Amino acid sequence: MRGRGTVQDLPEWDRCAVMGVVNVTPDSFSDGGRWFDTAAAVKHGLVLAGEGADLIDVGGESTRPGASRVDESEELRRVVPVVRGLASEGVTVSVDTMRARVAEQAVAAGAALVNDVSGGLADPDMVPVVAAAGVPFVVMHWRGFSESMNSRAVYEDVVAEVVAELRARMEAVVAGGVSRERIVIDPGLGFAKDASHDLSLVAHLDELRTLGRPLLVAASRKRFLGHVLAGEGAAPPPARERDAATAAVSALSAQAGAWAVRVHEVRATADAVRVARAVEGAA
Repeated sequence: MRGRGTVQDLPEWDRCAVMGVVNVTPDSFSDGGRWFDTAAAVKHGLVLAGEGADLIDVGGESTRPGASRVDESEELRRVVPVVRGLASEGVTVSVDTMRARVAEQAVAAGAALVNDVSGGLADPDMVPVVAAAGVPFVVMHWRGFSESMNSRAVYEDVVAEVVAELRARMEAVVAGGVSRERIVIDPGLGFAKDASHDLSLVAHLDELRTLGRPLLVAASRKRFLGHVLAGEGAAPPPARERDAATAAVSALSAQAGAWAVRVHEVRATADAVRVARAVEGAA
Protein backbone atom coordinates (compact mmCIF):
# COMPACT_ATOMS: atom_id res chain seq x y z
CA MET A 1 0.00 0.00 0.00
CA ARG A 2 1.24 3.49 -0.86
CA GLY A 3 2.05 5.36 2.32
CA ARG A 4 -0.39 8.19 3.02
CA GLY A 5 1.24 9.24 6.26
CA THR A 6 -0.31 9.28 9.69
CA VAL A 7 -1.47 12.15 11.85
CA GLN A 8 -0.66 12.00 15.54
CA ASP A 9 -3.79 11.63 17.73
CA LEU A 10 -6.11 10.77 14.83
CA PRO A 11 -7.30 7.30 13.78
CA GLU A 12 -5.39 5.43 11.07
CA TRP A 13 -7.27 4.24 8.01
CA ASP A 14 -6.04 1.70 5.45
CA ARG A 15 -7.25 3.96 2.63
CA CYS A 16 -7.85 7.61 1.84
CA ALA A 17 -10.16 8.97 4.55
CA VAL A 18 -13.39 10.84 3.81
CA MET A 19 -14.08 14.15 5.57
CA GLY A 20 -17.73 15.15 5.37
CA VAL A 21 -18.69 18.84 5.39
CA VAL A 22 -21.29 20.43 7.67
CA ASN A 23 -21.64 24.15 6.93
CA VAL A 24 -23.51 25.92 9.73
CA THR A 25 -23.88 29.03 7.57
CA PRO A 26 -26.57 30.89 5.63
CA ASP A 27 -24.26 31.72 2.71
CA SER A 28 -21.89 28.87 1.82
CA PHE A 29 -21.58 28.45 -1.94
CA SER A 30 -23.20 25.02 -2.28
CA ASP A 31 -25.47 24.39 0.71
CA GLY A 32 -25.83 27.67 2.59
CA GLY A 33 -28.72 27.65 5.02
CA ARG A 34 -29.57 23.97 4.76
CA TRP A 35 -27.97 23.06 8.10
CA PHE A 36 -28.06 26.44 9.84
CA ASP A 37 -30.10 25.10 12.77
CA THR A 38 -27.99 23.27 15.40
CA ALA A 39 -30.20 20.19 15.56
CA ALA A 40 -30.37 19.94 11.76
CA ALA A 41 -26.58 20.31 11.51
CA VAL A 42 -25.93 17.57 14.08
CA LYS A 43 -28.42 15.28 12.38
CA HIS A 44 -26.80 15.91 8.99
CA GLY A 45 -23.35 15.18 10.41
CA LEU A 46 -24.59 11.87 11.78
CA VAL A 47 -26.13 11.03 8.40
CA LEU A 48 -22.80 11.73 6.69
CA ALA A 49 -21.00 9.53 9.21
CA GLY A 50 -23.51 6.78 8.50
CA GLU A 51 -22.83 7.14 4.78
CA GLY A 52 -19.11 6.57 5.28
CA ALA A 53 -17.51 9.81 6.47
CA ASP A 54 -14.53 9.14 8.73
CA LEU A 55 -14.41 12.74 10.01
CA ILE A 56 -16.92 15.58 10.01
CA ASP A 57 -15.68 19.13 9.34
CA VAL A 58 -17.88 21.76 11.01
CA GLY A 59 -17.63 25.37 9.84
CA GLY A 60 -19.53 28.52 10.74
CA GLU A 61 -18.04 31.03 8.29
CA SER A 62 -18.32 30.88 4.51
CA THR A 63 -15.01 31.10 2.65
CA ARG A 64 -16.52 31.26 -0.84
CA PRO A 65 -14.97 33.92 -3.08
CA GLY A 66 -16.23 37.36 -2.12
CA ALA A 67 -17.74 36.27 1.20
CA SER A 68 -17.72 38.74 4.09
CA ARG A 69 -16.54 37.66 7.51
CA VAL A 70 -18.96 36.97 10.37
CA ASP A 71 -18.50 38.21 13.93
CA GLU A 72 -16.55 35.93 16.25
CA SER A 73 -19.49 35.67 18.65
CA GLU A 74 -21.78 34.54 15.83
CA GLU A 75 -19.25 31.97 14.60
CA LEU A 76 -18.97 30.58 18.13
CA ARG A 77 -22.76 30.42 18.43
CA ARG A 78 -23.00 28.48 15.19
CA VAL A 79 -20.12 26.06 15.63
CA VAL A 80 -19.58 25.02 19.23
CA PRO A 81 -22.97 23.36 19.90
CA VAL A 82 -22.69 21.34 16.68
CA VAL A 83 -19.17 20.20 17.53
CA ARG A 84 -20.32 19.21 21.00
CA GLY A 85 -23.34 17.35 19.68
CA LEU A 86 -21.38 15.34 17.12
CA ALA A 87 -18.46 14.60 19.45
CA SER A 88 -20.87 13.34 22.10
CA GLU A 89 -22.07 10.76 19.54
CA GLY A 90 -18.53 9.49 19.04
CA VAL A 91 -17.87 11.27 15.74
CA THR A 92 -14.32 12.43 14.96
CA VAL A 93 -14.87 16.16 14.48
CA SER A 94 -12.79 18.78 12.70
CA VAL A 95 -13.47 22.49 13.18
CA ASP A 96 -13.14 24.68 10.09
CA THR A 97 -12.16 28.12 11.40
CA MET A 98 -9.64 30.93 11.00
CA ARG A 99 -10.16 32.19 14.56
CA ALA A 100 -8.11 31.03 17.52
CA ARG A 101 -10.92 31.50 20.05
CA VAL A 102 -13.32 29.42 17.95
CA ALA A 103 -10.69 26.71 17.59
CA GLU A 104 -10.00 26.74 21.33
CA GLN A 105 -13.66 26.45 22.31
CA ALA A 106 -14.37 23.84 19.64
CA VAL A 107 -11.50 21.67 20.90
CA ALA A 108 -12.88 22.06 24.43
CA ALA A 109 -16.24 20.88 23.06
CA GLY A 110 -14.65 17.78 21.53
CA ALA A 111 -13.09 18.69 18.18
CA ALA A 112 -10.08 16.51 17.38
CA LEU A 113 -8.64 18.57 14.50
CA VAL A 114 -8.37 22.25 13.58
CA ASN A 115 -8.78 22.99 9.87
CA ASP A 116 -7.66 26.59 9.22
CA VAL A 117 -7.89 27.65 5.58
CA SER A 118 -5.41 30.44 6.33
CA GLY A 119 -2.83 28.07 7.82
CA GLY A 120 -2.65 30.27 10.91
CA LEU A 121 -2.12 33.52 9.02
CA ALA A 122 -5.53 35.11 9.65
CA ASP A 123 -5.24 35.12 13.45
CA PRO A 124 -1.82 35.47 15.13
CA ASP A 125 -3.14 33.58 18.16
CA MET A 126 -4.09 30.47 16.16
CA VAL A 127 -0.73 28.68 16.13
CA PRO A 128 -0.09 29.22 19.87
CA VAL A 129 -3.61 27.99 20.68
CA VAL A 130 -3.25 24.86 18.54
CA ALA A 131 0.21 24.19 19.97
CA ALA A 132 -1.11 24.50 23.52
CA ALA A 133 -4.10 22.28 22.76
CA GLY A 134 -1.86 19.59 21.26
CA VAL A 135 -4.28 18.79 18.42
CA PRO A 136 -3.66 18.17 14.71
CA PHE A 137 -3.71 21.19 12.40
CA VAL A 138 -4.50 21.53 8.70
CA VAL A 139 -2.19 24.06 7.03
CA MET A 140 -3.79 25.22 3.77
CA HIS A 141 -2.21 27.29 1.01
CA TRP A 142 -3.72 30.78 1.38
CA ARG A 143 -2.97 34.20 -0.02
CA GLY A 144 -5.68 36.32 1.57
CA PHE A 145 -9.29 36.66 2.65
CA SER A 146 -12.24 35.80 0.41
CA GLU A 147 -12.94 39.41 -0.58
CA SER A 148 -9.60 39.74 -2.36
CA MET A 149 -8.34 36.25 -3.09
CA ASN A 150 -9.34 36.14 -6.77
CA SER A 151 -6.96 39.03 -7.52
CA ARG A 152 -4.11 37.03 -6.00
CA ALA A 153 -4.44 34.11 -8.44
CA VAL A 154 -1.22 34.99 -10.27
CA TYR A 155 1.47 32.34 -10.74
CA GLU A 156 4.32 31.54 -13.10
CA ASP A 157 4.44 27.91 -11.93
CA VAL A 158 1.48 27.20 -9.68
CA VAL A 159 2.69 23.80 -8.46
CA ALA A 160 6.20 24.97 -7.57
CA GLU A 161 4.92 28.14 -5.92
CA VAL A 162 2.22 26.40 -3.88
CA VAL A 163 4.73 23.79 -2.70
CA ALA A 164 7.25 26.46 -1.73
CA GLU A 165 4.68 28.63 0.06
CA LEU A 166 3.23 25.63 1.90
CA ARG A 167 6.71 24.52 2.96
CA ALA A 168 7.48 27.96 4.38
CA ARG A 169 4.15 28.11 6.19
CA MET A 170 4.53 24.61 7.57
CA GLU A 171 7.97 25.45 8.95
CA ALA A 172 6.59 28.61 10.57
CA VAL A 173 3.82 26.58 12.22
CA VAL A 174 6.36 24.07 13.53
CA ALA A 175 8.54 26.92 14.81
CA GLY A 176 5.43 28.20 16.58
CA GLY A 177 5.17 25.01 18.60
CA VAL A 178 2.87 22.70 16.64
CA SER A 179 4.31 19.19 16.35
CA ARG A 180 5.26 18.27 12.78
CA GLU A 181 3.58 14.89 13.35
CA ARG A 182 0.25 16.70 13.83
CA ILE A 183 0.35 18.73 10.58
CA VAL A 184 -1.79 18.03 7.52
CA ILE A 185 -1.27 20.05 4.33
CA ASP A 186 -3.89 21.25 1.85
CA PRO A 187 -3.15 22.86 -1.55
CA GLY A 188 -6.16 25.18 -1.19
CA LEU A 189 -8.03 24.40 -4.39
CA GLY A 190 -10.14 27.40 -5.38
CA PHE A 191 -8.40 29.79 -2.98
CA ALA A 192 -6.53 32.43 -5.00
CA LYS A 193 -6.52 30.00 -7.93
CA ASP A 194 -8.39 29.76 -11.20
CA ALA A 195 -9.59 26.55 -12.85
CA SER A 196 -6.32 25.87 -14.67
CA HIS A 197 -4.37 26.27 -11.43
CA ASP A 198 -6.66 23.83 -9.61
CA LEU A 199 -6.37 21.23 -12.36
CA SER A 200 -2.58 21.53 -12.38
CA LEU A 201 -2.44 20.94 -8.64
CA VAL A 202 -4.70 17.88 -8.86
CA ALA A 203 -2.47 16.56 -11.65
CA HIS A 204 0.65 17.00 -9.48
CA LEU A 205 -0.40 15.83 -6.03
CA ASP A 206 2.78 13.74 -5.97
CA GLU A 207 4.81 16.96 -5.79
CA LEU A 208 2.77 18.19 -2.84
CA ARG A 209 3.47 14.92 -1.07
CA THR A 210 7.20 15.73 -1.19
CA LEU A 211 6.49 18.04 1.75
CA GLY A 212 6.42 14.90 3.85
CA ARG A 213 3.07 15.38 5.58
CA PRO A 214 -0.36 13.84 4.94
CA LEU A 215 -2.35 15.59 2.23
CA LEU A 216 -5.97 16.76 2.40
CA VAL A 217 -7.66 17.48 -0.95
CA ALA A 218 -10.80 19.65 -0.83
CA ALA A 219 -12.22 19.82 -4.36
CA SER A 220 -15.89 19.28 -3.56
CA ARG A 221 -18.32 21.16 -5.83
CA LYS A 222 -15.74 23.85 -6.57
CA ARG A 223 -15.73 26.24 -9.51
CA PHE A 224 -13.07 24.41 -11.49
CA LEU A 225 -15.28 21.33 -11.65
CA GLY A 226 -18.13 23.48 -12.90
CA HIS A 227 -15.91 24.81 -15.67
CA VAL A 228 -14.82 21.28 -16.64
CA LEU A 229 -18.41 20.04 -16.80
CA ALA A 230 -19.72 23.06 -18.72
CA GLY A 231 -17.09 23.11 -21.41
CA GLU A 232 -15.86 26.22 -23.15
CA GLY A 233 -18.25 29.15 -23.22
CA ALA A 234 -21.11 27.44 -21.38
CA ALA A 235 -22.53 28.23 -17.96
CA PRO A 236 -21.28 25.91 -15.17
CA PRO A 237 -23.88 23.63 -13.60
CA PRO A 238 -25.04 24.49 -10.05
CA ALA A 239 -22.75 23.40 -7.23
CA ARG A 240 -24.96 20.50 -6.17
CA GLU A 241 -24.74 19.02 -9.67
CA ARG A 242 -20.98 18.56 -9.35
CA ASP A 243 -20.95 15.58 -6.97
CA ALA A 244 -20.08 12.95 -9.58
CA ALA A 245 -17.16 15.13 -10.70
CA THR A 246 -16.16 15.48 -7.05
CA ALA A 247 -16.13 11.70 -6.64
CA ALA A 248 -13.87 11.44 -9.70
CA VAL A 249 -11.37 13.82 -8.11
CA SER A 250 -11.67 11.84 -4.86
CA ALA A 251 -10.70 8.63 -6.69
CA LEU A 252 -7.78 10.36 -8.42
CA SER A 253 -6.64 11.88 -5.13
CA ALA A 254 -6.83 8.53 -3.35
CA GLN A 255 -4.83 6.92 -6.15
CA ALA A 256 -2.23 9.69 -5.81
CA GLY A 257 -1.81 8.97 -2.10
CA ALA A 258 -3.96 11.64 -0.46
CA TRP A 259 -4.58 11.13 3.25
CA ALA A 260 -8.15 12.46 3.06
CA VAL A 261 -10.65 14.16 0.78
CA ARG A 262 -13.18 16.74 1.99
CA VAL A 263 -16.64 16.45 0.41
CA HIS A 264 -20.24 17.58 0.79
CA GLU A 265 -21.85 14.42 -0.62
CA VAL A 266 -20.23 11.45 1.09
CA ARG A 267 -21.65 8.24 -0.32
CA ALA A 268 -20.19 8.43 -3.84
CA THR A 269 -16.77 9.48 -2.55
CA ALA A 270 -16.77 6.78 0.14
CA ASP A 271 -17.35 4.24 -2.66
CA ALA A 272 -14.71 5.88 -4.86
CA VAL A 273 -11.92 5.75 -2.28
CA ARG A 274 -12.73 2.12 -1.43
CA VAL A 275 -12.50 1.16 -5.10
CA ALA A 276 -9.20 3.03 -5.37
CA ARG A 277 -7.91 1.09 -2.35
CA ALA A 278 -9.02 -2.25 -3.84
CA VAL A 279 -7.27 -1.47 -7.13
CA GLU A 280 -4.15 -0.40 -5.23
CA GLY A 281 -4.21 -3.65 -3.27
CA ALA A 282 -4.50 -5.71 -6.44
CA ALA A 283 -1.58 -4.02 -8.20
